[in-house]
Amino acid sequence: MTFRPSVAIFDYGIGNLRSAQKALEFAGAEATLTSDKSLLKEADGVVLPGVGAFGRCAEALVESDLFGLAASMADEAASGGKPFLGICVGMQLLYSGSEESIGVNGLRIITEQVKVLEGDVKIPQMQWNKLKCDFSHRMFEGIEKDPWVYFVHSYSAPKTEASIAFCDYGTEINAAIAVNNLWAMQFHPEKSGKTGISILQNFLSLLKIKES
Repeated sequence: MTFRPSVAIFDYGIGNLRSAQKALEFAGAEATLTSDKSLLKEADGVVLPGVGAFGRCAEALVESDLFGLAASMADEAASGGKPFLGICVGMQLLYSGSEESIGVNGLRIITEQVKVLEGDVKIPQMQWNKLKCDFSHRMFEGIEKDPWVYFVHSYSAPKTEASIAFCDYGTEINAAIAVNNLWAMQFHPEKSGKTGISILQNFLSLLKIKES
């Protein structure tokens, strides 16, 4: 018998985390919202969602005493350890900081600064947008050509060597990154229909599947 992989979602009092939980469950995970460090450490994989302001999310992680654990687990995943998924501001938090919240530290996995969206565009970007993906990456395995996903954001992380997907919104925006088992995306997979669920299933494929 094959059991559903366990996923622990960082519950640090930010936004509607249950939508991410429900999407992960639909994708095939045993998903738990938790601030319990032992449960986060024991899970097969972890997810860091985030909505709203960068600074408030970072401060909430600190107030929940989860900032250090999130940083260490993200760093571990980037080195090939337990899979870690960042969603929306959860992706931005992987960077050193943000123009949105000067002086507030991110998790510093990537040493770049998140910046406000550029160009003559409406802010925030609150719409479906088409991804330009590196289809050779496991994140997009089995995804149909020219996939559409849902964005809600006013700031974006700069493009780096870790970038594997982009979208056009005034300029080319970094939509997803991956470093070994550390995956993150600016868009919301839980709001992106079949494509989003497929991406979550691809993340789950990284996790250890227990059998008995």
